[in-house]
Amino acid sequence: MERSSQLLKGVLEMCLLAIIAEEPSYGYEMARKLESRGMSLVGDGSIYPLLSRLQRQDLIEAYTVDSKGGPPRKYYRLANSGRERLDRWVGEWQVLATGVNQVLTGGTHG
Repeated sequence: MERSSQLLKGVLEMCLLAIIAEEPSYGYEMARKLESRGMSLVGDGSIYPLLSRLQRQDLIEAYTVDSKGGPPRKYYRLANSGRERLDRWVGEWQVLATGVNQVLTGGTHG
């Protein structure tokens, strides 16, 4: 479990940007989306510090929306620089994942 958690930390920001790229979302909603896609190790508490960091880096923008019968929700949307970073990370991830898979399966590259 600890190793899975360490691996997750390295890719969670990229996954959050990907979720936000689909549609603006609020923190709890993002946690549920990640969980439904097999990332059950992600807790609500681990998402909010990353969202703050992504916002400080101007990769995402926050805005509030009134919710029915509750406090306003803070939604996040992708900034242009966030789209560029996500595209770059996805390309890097695909190269890395291919290499890791080659190593794990004993295959050779090319």
